[in-house]
Amino acid sequence: MTSTVGTRSSYAFGVPELRLTTTSYVVLGMIALHGHCTPYALKRAVGESVGLFWHFPHAQLYAEPDRLADLGLLARSVEDGGRRRKTYSLTGPGLDALREWLAAPTAEHFQLRDIAELKLFFHELGEPEHVAALAAEQIVQHRRRIALYDDLVASDGSPTLELGLELEHAALRFWTALAENDLARLRRQRDHRGRE
Repeated sequence: MTSTVGTRSSYAFGVPELRLTTTSYVVLGMIALHGHCTPYALKRAVGESVGLFWHFPHAQLYAEPDRLADLGLLARSVEDGGRRRKTYSLTGPGLDALREWLAAPTAEHFQLRDIAELKLFFHELGEPEHVAALAAEQIVQHRRRIALYDDLVASDGSPTLELGLELEHAALRFWTALAENDLARLRRQRDHRGRE
């Protein structure tokens, strides 16, 4: 996703619009939440939070801060000696851009990129036992993720984690019904909830 924004502060710098991607907003948001960050610290922070539900190449987390600094949305400082590590912090225009994005309507539909679902789509081309194996693997994976989210919710209680839990439970219900060859039960439960 790429959006074009013209922040109030960007006009003062003579920059009529900035091309920002979802990765741009992840970087701005994580630095806003964590303060000064090196690219490595940014990668770790993303891996322990946003990376649980929004996947993208980690190389972007190393390149994007420099681009945002060149646009004036981040301040960059470089160590004088040693490894010459770069540290980034949010600027006023960066906060403006982030807040504009947060306030903008989100018309895009929920995106789900799941390799297991993709394999299931093409299941007719494989062997019947592959679907059973896939379902068994997915049940284990979703139970693990539910346990992780349960632990995180106990210490955080974030609405994002609650959404993650709901999605994981829905996926677990589906893969369990598929493994038990009982998708009809899943449909009946869904129909019943729809009438409540």
